[in-house]
Amino acid sequence: MSKITRALLSVSDKTGVVDFARALADRGVELLSTGGTAKAIRDAGIPVKDVSEFTGFPEMLDGRVKTLTPQVHAGLLHLRDNDEHMSTMKEHGLEPIDLVCVNLYPFEATIANPDVTLPEAIEQIDIGGPTMIRSAAKNMKFVTVVTDPADYCRVLESMDANGGNTTEEFRFELGQKVFARVAEYNAAIAGYLADKVAGDAPKPFVKACSSGTELRYGENSHQKAWLYTDAAATEACIAQTDVLHGKEMSYNNYVDGEGALEAVKDLSGRPGVAVIKHTNPCGYATGETLAEAFEAAWNGDPVSAFGSVIAVTEKVDMATAECLKGRFIEALIAPDYDADALEFLKSKSKNIRLLKLKAPMAKAAPRKMIKDINGGILVQDVDVDSIAEWTVPTTTAFDESKQALAEFGISAAKHTKSNAIMVVQEYKPGQFRVLGMGAGQPNRVDSLRKLAVPKAIENLKLEKEDITDEEIAAVIGDCVFVSEAFFPFADSIDEAHAVGARFIVQPGGSIRDDEVIEACDKYGIAMAFTGMRHFKH
Repeated sequence: MSKITRALLSVSDKTGVVDFARALADRGVELLSTGGTAKAIRDAGIPVKDVSEFTGFPEMLDGRVKTLTPQVHAGLLHLRDNDEHMSTMKEHGLEPIDLVCVNLYPFEATIANPDVTLPEAIEQIDIGGPTMIRSAAKNMKFVTVVTDPADYCRVLESMDANGGNTTEEFRFELGQKVFARVAEYNAAIAGYLADKVAGDAPKPFVKACSSGTELRYGENSHQKAWLYTDAAATEACIAQTDVLHGKEMSYNNYVDGEGALEAVKDLSGRPGVAVIKHTNPCGYATGETLAEAFEAAWNGDPVSAFGSVIAVTEKVDMATAECLKGRFIEALIAPDYDADALEFLKSKSKNIRLLKLKAPMAKAAPRKMIKDINGGILVQDVDVDSIAEWTVPTTTAFDESKQALAEFGISAAKHTKSNAIMVVQEYKPGQFRVLGMGAGQPNRVDSLRKLAVPKAIENLKLEKEDITDEEIAAVIGDCVFVSEAFFPFADSIDEAHAVGARFIVQPGGSIRDDEVIEACDKYGIAMAFTGMRHFKH
């Protein structure tokens, strides 16, 4: 295989490109380039020829046409072992291009700006770049194509080890990356434009993630797993965080981290904490300080909190870090960490994963979520809303002073596996916590009777060993019981009344709503309908 003698470099992300160009030139490679890339190389004192000089055609149409010429694409696509191809190249005076270094216009970064206009976004749709790298990748048997600055050194090492060219195996790897990157790029464009199409008719759905990282294993040790990141993601997300300390993140860590972060987003704007175990919020609370919220959340179920993943809404200070003394967790996710808190947590354990968000903590933004099923995918809107219409159908009015607590409980229930019942408490003025949770049961009454209520009573007894039944009933009476979906029967109301419940929130919508309302009226319970179900599977 002959040496690489000519390379074309045209990049938007100029990270490392000058050093790469210099290294190629030092190895006797002729450099072709365009626009800003050519200027950067030339300014560094490296010999470079403009593509327009190579092709005999000027850049035109405000730079929209630079490399879309037969000279470039024949130079990339001709088969070096095909005599007819080589004869045609000679007949037309065409020269080979052996290496292409291209990365694409920053479309994803452009549309991440919420103020971007449609014309501005369209102007960042790269045409020549994807065309050129596809041509090069199609001819990967002969042509080296590099789209990732992280591969520059690898290309040079391969050239040095193989007489001035790369190996066919390495070119195949680089070519595959091209098609993955182009798929990701086109998916971002298609998704952005789909959101601009008027009407509710189903639109083609395209999703591609080209950057994959192998994880230690999957949900279980015999399963393989990978993390693929979405270059178009703009909000705070578990897939794109800075891991400041600890062991490598596992598949389950990411799943629980997703649950923790998405749950705590509902508390953004105030000190809030979500403690997640197997995707359910076994602890969920607000506080006057983050440390106070942490303690309130942890005490929602201190047994289950062992080995949990925790997300918080604010920068972790030393007081919050000290809450972890003697407590084992898998991971902590935060917007940031005070320096002393970070050092304290690092010294606490070499394994605890400390994650810092790359985007600001904020309420969850509307987006599409995907669930893989055998033979297809399901796509739906993320559940970012809470209440459609607040109504009180019972004779007993719902105390307005309980509405903020009720809304907190709806957030907790929304992030809990169905069937879900949350017993939520205002443990001090204006601050809320989950006192008892029932999750994932096939029927709603068991979530209430066997899980949420016993856990609430257990927690009260942990806090005060000599608490009386009357005191328990009084606390329960001040709590709000929240169900993420309607009560199909009145049996749950009977169970709630038996322990002293006085406030219930549910979506409504059952064919037996009248029976449920009648039971509440019989017991003097105030019940509110939200008009919005929050199933979670």
